[in-house]
Amino acid sequence: MSRLPTSPRRLGGTLSSLGSVLIGRAARTVTKLRGGGGSAFPGLVVEKLDPHFLARTLHRLPRGVIVVSGTNGKTTTTKMVVELLQGQGLKVFTNRSGSNFTRGVVASILEEVRLTGKLDADIAVLELDEAHAVHFVKAVRPNHSLLLNVMRDQLDRFGEIDTTAGMLRTIAAHTVEAVVLNREDPRVRAIAGTLDTQRVDYFGLSESLRSHFPSDDDFHSSPAGAADHPHADVVLEELTEGGGRFTIDGEAVTTSLTVNGAYNTFNAAAALAVVRQALSEAVNPQALIDSLSKVSPAFGRGESLTVQGRPLDLVLVKNPSGFRLGLSSFAAEGVATMIAINDNYADGRDMSWLWDVEFASLAEQGVRMVSGVRAYDMALRLKYDDVDFDAVEPDLSLALNRFLDENPDKPARIFCTYTAMLALRKRLSAYTEVEAF
Repeated sequence: MSRLPTSPRRLGGTLSSLGSVLIGRAARTVTKLRGGGGSAFPGLVVEKLDPHFLARTLHRLPRGVIVVSGTNGKTTTTKMVVELLQGQGLKVFTNRSGSNFTRGVVASILEEVRLTGKLDADIAVLELDEAHAVHFVKAVRPNHSLLLNVMRDQLDRFGEIDTTAGMLRTIAAHTVEAVVLNREDPRVRAIAGTLDTQRVDYFGLSESLRSHFPSDDDFHSSPAGAADHPHADVVLEELTEGGGRFTIDGEAVTTSLTVNGAYNTFNAAAALAVVRQALSEAVNPQALIDSLSKVSPAFGRGESLTVQGRPLDLVLVKNPSGFRLGLSSFAAEGVATMIAINDNYADGRDMSWLWDVEFASLAEQGVRMVSGVRAYDMALRLKYDDVDFDAVEPDLSLALNRFLDENPDKPARIFCTYTAMLALRKRLSAYTEVEAF
């Protein structure tokens, strides 16, 4: 692994790890006093003053760095990888807040690093936004990378889907030891042919499940056959009640999962594959499965809360594949449904992808409330699929209050984009205990 200077230049002098940590923590204190909460601003300050702080700190970890990137599933899969590694007895550093830009990683380090610049961890597992991961891996070459998928998500940021695929290729090319690829996504699978020395492993699906997890290309054509699919170390063979059946290195394993949704069961296959790759012969297979069965959902990703004595599920949706899988993963019968769609920067400005989602599964039960900045666009989309809705209220706070008050005796489910999810979680804290991030 290439090493960077331990004393980066700044204005003709040097800034030590001690100085960087003290400045970063001072910035964090000021941010909190100004009401910034978990802002990544302290990370930005340290990045500007000490550009090599990130690399210098992470290079000291004995088992190196795992990077997780892709369009869908980064947060949940990262959480799974962290908890699987902890179940193997390792101390793990991660950007727990879900801030997946480099400055967010630096801000997370400032929360845990000692004044000497040393983290009390064996390994780092980092969720990274595709675009920011490209900059990260050029500064900190990861030991392992897990690349999940490429979907038409936030094209206002990335331009075209092949641009996103190119970012993932760059991550793989800068990975030192080995990568794990999703063999069911043709653009991710093709990355293997561009690599020189890195070991490549795969996670995948059985033939019977491929149509249930369409790649971006599959929306307008039939899913590709298995003829050109390489062997996968971990395969999701079957979705079971509350879990899944996997083949792991040729051995069948069935386990329950605490996380909800078929898409999270596939994420589990990805997490298993990269942990097996990173630990190699040192992995404890039974502990791996035991840990997997206990992983709790990442915030807002199939998160289940108890509100006014009944369950309420938050399901994050941000592109056609994710929304389709969310709809197919949860039965609509007997559930009060709300949909909240925002188009803020973190959601992606272009909401035309809603027209690639089929909402017919909601037709029989209908939708109780439609909300968010793009509430009326969502309502129009439902009309075209003959899905009735009771109310449209763009204000999320008012919509949530009305939704809960008018559906007091039913389990509730809210499909929401990212910033809508954050706002709803904040509002739900008035009704129930919501873990803070």
